[in-house]
Amino acid sequence: MGEPILIVDDNPANLKLIRVLLTGEGYQVYTAYDSQEALDAIAKKRPRLILMDLQLPGIDGLELTRRLKADPATKDISIVALTAYAMKGDEDKARAAGCEGYITKPIDTRTLPAMVARYLQGDAKELEDSY
Repeated sequence: MGEPILIVDDNPANLKLIRVLLTGEGYQVYTAYDSQEALDAIAKKRPRLILMDLQLPGIDGLELTRRLKADPATKDISIVALTAYAMKGDEDKARAAGCEGYITKPIDTRTLPAMVARYLQGDAKELEDSY
């Protein structure tokens, strides 16, 4: 079984699309609709990578990322921001919160699996230089 990945997104269509793509690549994929579901999922099965929507109901993705990165038990989980609202400065905010990367929606289904693989390998800097 492949690496465990948690997708946190309040849009069911996005969750399904990303889950199908990554499951097809052999990853163990878990999903959560909001921050509380994400925390529950992390407690049950610790992911290697979290794909985090920034616009979540309640506690948003930036705040959840800050909390996860501040906790010694979860600080080493790689977190990549997902957002449909790519405004100037959003990537900087995501990185300041602790995200290792930033992917805009709509998701590019052709490149997402390769991007995920490279984030799992820790090649985030190389990844950004190549796209």
